[in-house]
Amino acid sequence: MGSAKKRDSVARKARIEEMRAAERSRERRNRILTVAASVVVVAALVVGGVVLVRSQSDGSDTASDGKGGGTFTTGADGVGKWEGELGRNHVNGDVDYPMTPPVGGDHHQAWMNCNGDVYEKEIPAVNAVHSLEHGAVWVTYTSKAAKDDVAALAAKVKATPYTLMSPVEDQASPVMLSAWGHQRTVTGADDPKLGAFLEKFVQGEQTPEPGAACTNGLAQ
Repeated sequence: MGSAKKRDSVARKARIEEMRAAERSRERRNRILTVAASVVVVAALVVGGVVLVRSQSDGSDTASDGKGGGTFTTGADGVGKWEGELGRNHVNGDVDYPMTPPVGGDHHQAWMNCNGDVYEKEIPAVNAVHSLEHGAVWVTYTSKAAKDDVAALAAKVKATPYTLMSPVEDQASPVMLSAWGHQRTVTGADDPKLGAFLEKFVQGEQTPEPGAACTNGLAQ
């Protein structure tokens, strides 16, 4: 009997020692993971600090579109497609876009609200471009557009999610439609090409960030 108790005691001590050894091993692994995580955090903070300093230093400057040149090619449907890379970096300053209105490129981190939003004054292109990145269509017009057309366009936009509208006085035509990488002119609100463009490009295949928000952005 005594021998059996002794064996049980030895076995129990052995199990306890194994458990202690396993716990020490876990503690060593946790210490290693903690040190590694700390190194990663410190490195991220250093990189973030460098990026922040660079962005602050660039905040008052005019940036390029981020990807260089390109040109529009017009398809059989009359829609111009930008043949060239479009930057997607976030910048703090203005951007020197190669087209008016811009159809993409580097832009501000805040987008313009584009849930059928109609703006009566010009809006910053750097924010509108971010809306295009989210799959919005931007309807723009000049003072040459008829007042009835402007009102009808506004009604159409207000009824269409993922759209926005604003004046852009220095564009080439009285009424223009822009999506990410695509653009066309229309004669007015009753032009059937307007509906076709909205149908194809609102959250269309060209969208870099499909499903991204068109609310909780900037508004005039």
